[in-house]
This record gives sequence, C-alpha cells and structure tokens, in this order.
Amino acid sequence: MQKQKLDDSVLVRNYINGNERSLEILVGRHKQRVYSFIYSKVLDRDVAEDIFQDSFIKVINTLKLGNYNEEGKFLPWVMRIAHNLVIDHFRKGNRMPAFRNTDEFDIFSVLSDPSLNAEKNMIKDQIHFDVRRIIDELPEDQKEVLIMRIYRDMSFKEISDVTGVSINTALGRMRYALINLRKIIDKNKIILTN
Repeated sequence: MQKQKLDDSVLVRNYINGNERSLEILVGRHKQRVYSFIYSKVLDRDVAEDIFQDSFIKVINTLKLGNYNEEGKFLPWVMRIAHNLVIDHFRKGNRMPAFRNTDEFDIFSVLSDPSLNAEKNMIKDQIHFDVRRIIDELPEDQKEVLIMRIYRDMSFKEISDVTGVSINTALGRMRYALINLRKIIDKNKIILTN
C-alpha cells in the first residue's frame, strides 16, 4: 500500500492539534533546503546549525501560540524566518564570518582552488560587509525601512503597517535612506563593485 504524501498545510494543522510526528515530517521534508540556504549565507557549519535550530524553535513557538497565518505557504514562511535570523546574526556581530586555519580547514587550500574563485567571493563578502557598515550610519527610521524593504523583501504597505507610519512616509524614508547612502559612499570613497 502506497503512503499518501500529506500537504504541508495538513501537517501544520495536525501538529497544532497535538500530533508531534507531523512536525518531524515537516522538518525532515524541508531540512535540506532551509539548512542549505542558511549555510550559503553564513558559510559556517556551527553557525548554520544554530540558526537552523533557532528557525525551527521560532516555527514551533509561533505554531503553539496559534500565530501562524495559514495560506498554505509553510516553506516560504520558514525561509523568511531563517533569512531574518541570518540578518540578525550579522547585525549582532556586524561582521562577515571569520576564516581560521584549523586541522580540518586550511584557508590556503581554498585560495589555491580556482574552482571556488575565492578572490571573487572575498570581494563580494567585503562589499556586503561595507554595505552593512554604511547602513548602520543611517538615521534609525531610514535604516529600519531600508532593512525591511531590501533584506526582508517587505512591501511598503507591510512596512507602513509594521512601523505605524503612512505609505508615503515609508516611501520618503526609503528615498532619504538611498540619498544618504550615496552621500556616505561618496564621502568615504567606497567602491561597491567587484
């Protein structure tokens, strides 16, 4: 007898109704995709594991509190949580992952491997670091809107709802954030190309 594959929405509902096994199935089904996404951003297995676990702790808490807004989009919701936790990780440390030479990992083996194109990746990482540093110089209200729009991919309507300001005010803050970013980039002669 073939086992029927349950939809994510059915598994979520079953879990909310007390079926712990449903959550195991959901985690098993999406673990690889969510973990790979996190790892691709942080490039550190331990950090990726921590963020992965934190993502699912947040998922469990949200489901148990009954705050999950169904719409049958479980995976995109989990990916958004993971994405936000990755941003929080970098914001807390305000840094890119550090590379250390250890017995298991030798930075020179990466640098000598042309298939990884390490130089290009290091330049890209430096650009991301510089952008985060520049964003931190913005006034708080502009920084908030920019992060919501660019990093969290929120619409101006969603930003308006979250911040409690009108859509026009949110748009204005974004505009000023971009103008100020340009001024900071020019003032510090930062080059953001690779």
